[in-house]
Amino acid sequence: MPAGLDALQERLGYRFAEPALLLRSLTHKSRAFENVPNPGDERPDDNEQLEFLGDSILGFLISELLVERHPSFPEGRLSKLKAYLVSANHLYVAAQKVDLGAYLLLGRGEELSGGRGKRALLANAIEAVIAAMYLDGGIEPVRRFVLETVVAEFDQGRGEDASLVVDYKSALQEAAQIRGLPMPRYITIRETGPEHQKTFTVEARVGPVHADRADGTSKKAAGQRAAQLLLEQILSLGQPLAGA
Repeated sequence: MPAGLDALQERLGYRFAEPALLLRSLTHKSRAFENVPNPGDERPDDNEQLEFLGDSILGFLISELLVERHPSFPEGRLSKLKAYLVSANHLYVAAQKVDLGAYLLLGRGEELSGGRGKRALLANAIEAVIAAMYLDGGIEPVRRFVLETVVAEFDQGRGEDASLVVDYKSALQEAAQIRGLPMPRYITIRETGPEHQKTFTVEARVGPVHADRADGTSKKAAGQRAAQLLLEQILSLGQPLAGA
């Protein structure tokens, strides 16, 4: 195994008994096709099948975790949480945490086109690494890795995206309906900052009495945060949700 991959194993928190599995998980198909010396020769293994397996393993572990943590949640809410945690955007962030892009084995074309930083490519690669880890050491090291690397940011509530999975807008609408209040309205109050780094202020309002504002780096994020604040305000009135 190349010496540089020792550092990756440290980042992963797992040392492979069969290093070839880790190498395969890092090998993009562009590199595998590039290394076929003659037409008709068998090409080296790439990570596509491992991506396929890793996707299923990750889905199972996330589902297991969510059911264990939230036994009262309905299927729809669990599905939203799972969709967020296995999304390409979230896996891309997890891949960046372990600097996975620096260790990928890419073909020249993919390298020149910025493959090490591509969102989908990194998301697929971390699924492949998960599968390689499973094949090498079983489910327990994978469970630890998923908890520490994929779920950790969500647990800590970092980033605006984490709040979006709860869908506070839908929750606010439901709370308003139960209480016979008008449907929520959202108004963008202002936009500040340069074009590439704007901050939006959105007001959520339910009728003439209830309103709250929040900032975010997108209108969607600001709207969700404002809905969350307004929902908390309405729930503080002491009227329980139906079925609660």
